[in-house]
Amino acid sequence: MAGNYRIANEFLSVDVSSLGAEMQTLDTSDGRSLLWNGDAAFWSGRSPILFPIVGKAPDDTVEIEGKSYPMNQHGFARRAEFALAASSDTMCRYELAASEATKAVYPFDFVLAVEHSLEGRMLTVAAEVSNRDQRPMPFGLGFHSAFVWPLPGAQGSDHVITLDNKAEPALIRLSGGLLSFAKHPSPFRQGRLVLDHRMFDEDAMVFPEGAGEGLRYSAEGGQTLHFSFENLPNLALWQKPGAPFICIEPWHGMAAENGSSRALAERPYSQTLEAGKTARFAFSVEILG
Repeated sequence: MAGNYRIANEFLSVDVSSLGAEMQTLDTSDGRSLLWNGDAAFWSGRSPILFPIVGKAPDDTVEIEGKSYPMNQHGFARRAEFALAASSDTMCRYELAASEATKAVYPFDFVLAVEHSLEGRMLTVAAEVSNRDQRPMPFGLGFHSAFVWPLPGAQGSDHVITLDNKAEPALIRLSGGLLSFAKHPSPFRQGRLVLDHRMFDEDAMVFPEGAGEGLRYSAEGGQTLHFSFENLPNLALWQKPGAPFICIEPWHGMAAENGSSRALAERPYSQTLEAGKTARFAFSVEILG
């Protein structure tokens, strides 16, 4: 049975569920809720962890070492029960270890650890993937956090994503959940994108490279959220059309390309972790203003 663990300091409080090690709330001490509430009328997710794939696989099937396995969109971690491995007032660490159930769809011995921690006005969410098998292990890892749009106090104001690097990364789109690698002109201008709900009529906006290691999500009258990314080279922005949230999604790995192989190791930006090794991925969000 899933349960929540709360971490808090003088500035922020966060609830994390054992189901998927998924953040459920991100609230400021003055009562502002910044994370989407999971209203199933739009989307029941809040901040799922994507593993061992990001996005969709052709026919919901991946191929590993020449054998086919069923794999739902974004993998199985978000629907799995994690165990609380360590905790304090300002930190909780959940772990998911390989089991017979996971090996039926992903035949590796692994541990996925997800840690939420607070320091001042900053929340850090870190995922560590450990290969405890005797062979190389391919995978993808991503974060899928949804933040309220409009931000508290900013109803009626333009909401803007501003890349720290001021870049204008090329845009690619999804078709049937799979990537089309035809590149479209960047919607950013000198790193700035004014959000418009119509941008998501054709599903997510995906930026495979060039979005950099940080961005701001802000609006006049609302709080500014500054994000920093570690080992997460891909970025997506997504909204269920008309829903009052925006997903800011840093990834290392993406959906399969239309017409491509089902091989997990051949997916765009997938990784292969050698036996006995651990890889870390993290994002931080600092609440400003």
